[in-house]
Amino acid sequence: MKTASRLERVLDEGHFAVTTECGPPRGSNAEVIRKKGELLRGFVDAINVTDNQTSVVRMASIAACVMLKEMGLEPIVQMVTRDRNRISLQSDILGAAGLGLNAILCLSGDHQTFGDDPEAKNVFDIDSIQMVQMVSEMRDKHTFQCGDPIKGVEPRFFVGAAAAPFAGPVEYRPYRLAKKVQAGANFIQTQLIYDIAAFKVFMEKVRQLGLHEKTFILAGVGPLKSPAMAKYMKESVPGILVPDELIRRMTDVGAPWASKKKDELTKEDKKARGEAYKTEGIKICIELIQQLQEIEGVAGVHVMSIEWEEAIKPIADGAGLLPRPVMTEKISANATDS
Repeated sequence: MKTASRLERVLDEGHFAVTTECGPPRGSNAEVIRKKGELLRGFVDAINVTDNQTSVVRMASIAACVMLKEMGLEPIVQMVTRDRNRISLQSDILGAAGLGLNAILCLSGDHQTFGDDPEAKNVFDIDSIQMVQMVSEMRDKHTFQCGDPIKGVEPRFFVGAAAAPFAGPVEYRPYRLAKKVQAGANFIQTQLIYDIAAFKVFMEKVRQLGLHEKTFILAGVGPLKSPAMAKYMKESVPGILVPDELIRRMTDVGAPWASKKKDELTKEDKKARGEAYKTEGIKICIELIQQLQEIEGVAGVHVMSIEWEEAIKPIADGAGLLPRPVMTEKISANATDS
């Protein structure tokens, strides 16, 4: 054990881990975070708190993480290199550790042109791989990136990184993952997986490289909310493969309402159709998790419900992932490597 992270212990003891995401509000209302935390309590092992996702200004990830920590939950602070140089990154890492946070996900971040303030200046002083190495060395070598020693207690984070198995060039993705593992990534959360056959090909190469023995890989999954969402993912989101079969399944669910013209649909019709879509989306997500559990090297799942926290319980329950393991033994935040 390198840290006091609950997620690390769950994975280290061989449990199939479950993580999810929590998007902070576009305001300062702490109750938004607390409400989301309560919806997730008991159904996951850790909760990512996004860092200005899609380059839109939101409550700081570190602040929201502390709120979840105070509720007895395990947050994973996300930190992107888009908005900070290496000085600011290391400062925030020290601050997050001082506030008792134990896990971090190192990301480059969405380009600012995707957000609502496209003229904002980016930083990208270092990339996500360099950030993984920086955090790992702050913990294991007790040094800042410049080589100076850290005075006092070093930050001890369970260090994570992301992987996009189907981003182009696809054949390069396992090697980019290998760079993150070599840099010190203790766990990996992947982009959304809907095409199991394609993911098996990716994981076969991962196993050939021995990466599954050096890091914990959590496969990304997420419930589809409608056929339109499935089509959008397939056609407009780079790095996500959605098989036509899943789009047909989602479309077929709407068959009882397909004969009506758009202006003929009542509010009740629209509500019933929406619920039918969501039910099928949850069912598909459960099936995907069950298939992912059979793939060697997959240590858990990262469920991205995208502002639909209510879906996490039925997904975890339907996939047989409840109850979550209870970690009782306390581990010192200053524990050294064995």
